[in-house]
Amino acid sequence: MVETQQSVPPVPKATLSNEECLQAHVELWNLTYSYLKSMALDCAIKLGIPTAIYRCGCAASLPDLLATIPVPDSKKPHLPRLMRFLAAIGIVTVEAASGIYGLTPVSRLLVDDNSVQGLSSFVLSQTNKYHVTAALSLPDWFMSDEGTASVDMPFRMAHGMDPQGVMARDPKINQLLNDGPTVDTDLVMDFILTNCGEVFEGVTSLVDATGETGTAARAIAKAFPRIKCSVFDLANIIKSVPADGVVEDIIGDMMESIPPTDAVFLKYVLHDWDDNICVKILKQCNKVIPESGGKVIIVDSVVGSTNSNSKAMFEGHVLLDLLMMVVTAGKERDEQEWRKIFMDAGFSNYKTKPVLGFLSIIELYP
Repeated sequence: MVETQQSVPPVPKATLSNEECLQAHVELWNLTYSYLKSMALDCAIKLGIPTAIYRCGCAASLPDLLATIPVPDSKKPHLPRLMRFLAAIGIVTVEAASGIYGLTPVSRLLVDDNSVQGLSSFVLSQTNKYHVTAALSLPDWFMSDEGTASVDMPFRMAHGMDPQGVMARDPKINQLLNDGPTVDTDLVMDFILTNCGEVFEGVTSLVDATGETGTAARAIAKAFPRIKCSVFDLANIIKSVPADGVVEDIIGDMMESIPPTDAVFLKYVLHDWDDNICVKILKQCNKVIPESGGKVIIVDSVVGSTNSNSKAMFEGHVLLDLLMMVVTAGKERDEQEWRKIFMDAGFSNYKTKPVLGFLSIIELYP
């Protein structure tokens, strides 16, 4: 019997033109080393570079930075290389003729100086060693077929526990993972209350479910004194935050029940959970809000929403989704996925509005 020789397709790179090969090679290298972008950002924040430039009147020379940034003399010759990289990826600006560094809109968000509190701690909370190590476990997690709770997310595979377990064990990461979301919430709530205040019209009481330190609820209460705002969370969280009289602190578990209210506020909550748990949470919400005038206010991302027409915005959405896969059992959802959850939880209507960055406000009605 004569064996027929099966044709083998040409090596993929052999089918590329010179121009395509050049472009693909550059893109591949950029993707391969793109992790250095977040590491350089992490480094810039820890060295205080955005704040140093700000303190120099938003225009700093290399000698200015060398005089203020806490690096030993032996490392100072390397600082220009870091600054060149930060300028290349849009963290700072640099004037070619003068060599003067300035702030971009991105680095303006990272300035921490007296009354100015930026998002530095938020960035550091996401670039910490636990998150990075968990991401490195992604291929092992995909190839694992154990199907046990110990490997239901790469984070748990890498560390043997979920983020809450790490926070309980490591006081520094606990502080970081509390401070980071708080400063982000400050910015998000300021934007929402300034530009989307109509969402709270007609609301007389609001429960911030899993409100943690109560940053969002306090912002709402101060902007709308007529709304009685409550922070609802587990006992260990509620007891860790001093009462201030601005909001009412209520201990409880949203999986079991939620206090009666006109509106339940869920910020960055549902994306942490799978669909079944989301339905369970929303059913609890549906039980306690009035049929007339009641609603659930959700702040989360809607993948493919109208504020994500650009490639960069969509990439941000799917990056967040990958993060959820690495550190939680949740996901980022497009509108159809949200709709199914809402309908399964017994709600009849909703509307969404893009607000800031990758985020949208969803108003959900019984």
